[in-house]
Amino acid sequence: MTHPGGRVSGEADSYNRGMSDSPGPRFGSLTIDGFIEQLASSAPVPGGGSAAAVAAGLAASLVAMVAGLSVDRPIYARFASTHVRAGGAGRALAARLLGLADEDAAAYGAFAAAMKLPRATDQEKAVRLAAIRAAAVTAAEVPLRTLEACRDLVVASEALAGRSNRNAASDLAVASRLAEAAAHGAAENVMVNLPALGDEERADELRGRMETLLAEVADHAESTRAFVELSELRDPEPEPVSAEPEPRLA
Repeated sequence: MTHPGGRVSGEADSYNRGMSDSPGPRFGSLTIDGFIEQLASSAPVPGGGSAAAVAAGLAASLVAMVAGLSVDRPIYARFASTHVRAGGAGRALAARLLGLADEDAAAYGAFAAAMKLPRATDQEKAVRLAAIRAAAVTAAEVPLRTLEACRDLVVASEALAGRSNRNAASDLAVASRLAEAAAHGAAENVMVNLPALGDEERADELRGRMETLLAEVADHAESTRAFVELSELRDPEPEPVSAEPEPRLA
């Protein structure tokens, strides 16, 4: 059986011994050097799931940057509402993705703890199996949420492309590439946990959601790059229709 992080069962015991019982610092509180040093170490976390979330967080920050570079420029004034929405989305997604990096590490920690439960008796084996399956659900759902954030990210980058500072257009293309890579990294971490669920129906459901999200990410990312390459200003986005209650007749 394959476990979170891509390790197979024969490697699990030695891999789990590296887990610390006390939580480390939030990845968002580390310097870039500090995070890379932890990632390069032999410690089990952070791993690929956290790296994917951090990469997507960088992409979200680029979206926020491009929106900010477009504010208060007369040529882009008609896109002001898009700048506000996309800039806010970029900042919120960057924070959300850093949180998901932490959640991914915690999910692996829970799985590793379940793997180390005693299994001397039938009752202990049953308790251990239930704990492993419950931990696997979380370990699959966390990267799925990273995928959802990647989808939201490329929706924002697509909205900005052709409606923002053209001097920073290539940064949107970079954001779309990072988001796609992060999405595929997150998908790998969804897939690696599905065998441990012990529930084919649930596994199929999660796999289906993952595939849908990957397709949506690809579509919006490609559209972002197409508008960047076109290098022309687009029409403003349609303003969202407010859902105001209909007036009551007297």
